[in-house]
Amino acid sequence: MAGDDSRAQVQLDEDTLARRRRVLGEDHPDTLTSAENLAISLQAVREHQAARELNEDTLARRRRVLGEDHPDTLTSASNLAMLLGRLGEHQAARELAEDTLARRRRVLGEDHPDTLASAVILVGELTELSEYQAAKELNEDILARRRRVLGDRHPDTMTSAALAIFLSGLAADPKARALMETMMAAWPQPGEGREPDG
Repeated sequence: MAGDDSRAQVQLDEDTLARRRRVLGEDHPDTLTSAENLAISLQAVREHQAARELNEDTLARRRRVLGEDHPDTLTSASNLAMLLGRLGEHQAARELAEDTLARRRRVLGEDHPDTLASAVILVGELTELSEYQAAKELNEDILARRRRVLGDRHPDTMTSAALAIFLSGLAADPKARALMETMMAAWPQPGEGREPDG
């Protein structure tokens, strides 16, 4: 049933994109948002090449119309970096993720959720390229920022903590064990609400 839902979503997104192209034009921001939504839907049904082509086209149009540093352009770049990584093109994904991260740091700031999301994508690509020390150091920075901004209980913080343990090597690194204990202590017990920190 889920497959049918995904295919129906692709058809809906294709129809929306076609209508927006006809009414608003190829480069209108709403048209490009529809193209991005379709690319995500295509990935869900494993049509990765079609998704890639649409992502590349959307990114090129946003760069031309909005500029390199516009938040929508950077969202397109981030989406393409993730897709390239899924396709095994880790060096290309790394380069795009590095550029996107640098731009988001400059435009949005070091602690913005989108900036940290770009950093996480780069950690994944560094890991895929066996650059474990660089991945570990970047992830430690992400974790520190998420702990400060979001608190220990936030799911994004927990994800970064788990990745820190993976990258550090739980058995070999006492700091990783201490971090794991801290994060496990912060994790809600059964029946306990997921209340925000602060």
